[in-house]
Amino acid sequence: MILQLVRRLHITPVCQAAESSLLAKLRKKTGYTIANCKKALEMNNNDSDKAEAWLNEQAQAMGWAKATKLAGRKALQGLVAVKYDKNHGALVELNCETDFVAKNDKFQKVLEDATLACYKFAHTNLQSKGPITKLELDSEQLGGLTADGGKKLSEVLALFIGSVGENAILRRAECWKANSSDVKITAYTHPAPSTPRDYSTGKYGALLAYKQPNDVEDVGKQICQHIVGCAPRKIGDKDKDKPSKNADDETCLIFQEYLLDPSYTVEEIIQNNKLEVVDYVRFSCGEEAEEEMPGFEKQPLDTVQTLQ
Repeated sequence: MILQLVRRLHITPVCQAAESSLLAKLRKKTGYTIANCKKALEMNNNDSDKAEAWLNEQAQAMGWAKATKLAGRKALQGLVAVKYDKNHGALVELNCETDFVAKNDKFQKVLEDATLACYKFAHTNLQSKGPITKLELDSEQLGGLTADGGKKLSEVLALFIGSVGENAILRRAECWKANSSDVKITAYTHPAPSTPRDYSTGKYGALLAYKQPNDVEDVGKQICQHIVGCAPRKIGDKDKDKPSKNADDETCLIFQEYLLDPSYTVEEIIQNNKLEVVDYVRFSCGEEAEEEMPGFEKQPLDTVQTLQ
């Protein structure tokens, strides 16, 4: 009996330490509360993989419930994000209720997952048609895309809502693909990142498709920056459109004063650099979206996914 008591006294602290270590690792890995992690381990005999799966199932269920409950609440804060290469581009808007949540690491991860899903979609599912193929996705279509982990974006969003207790909306996205070697795609967000990179976020963002010979300085990024900063409504046609009497009210891109040097118009900059604007799209986080964006072919997502 004495030997058994000594053995029990010796083993118990070791077991407690092991359980404590499992709890700490599960808490760090999942981000869920200590109480929930402890409950998950107890229900799954300290199997951390099963405990994590159980936690995610519970969070998913809670997330859907909260998402349904909070769906009517306004969500006009958030961020837009871009990811691009010279032939493809994705522009995504994710909304939430407060600017505080928009700075949350989990919010940033949901936005990055959504943007990467759209970027991959642009690579694999857009049919070549004209100089560029453009697809506008609404909230439902965007939620139907699959993130890297295999979950639908709608499920990823529900998990996020369950963790923060605030409404969030995958609002809209643009997927672009250049179909000829002379068409380039670039993107820009404001505020701009300190070092240029192919993924960035901000309150404003834009995609630009353009043509420009390789023997002149590439100013596509600067034109895209102008579009983000000056919000033109259309490219403009100098034979059909007339410049506004007040430069501050100008809505045609070609007639606007160039953001980086107002002594020039955008038309002068693009002519001097042999650049042709093929098309562009601009998002301002929380803005009133137009029901029909000019130049976009709205298609059901399941139809688009069959196009190769």
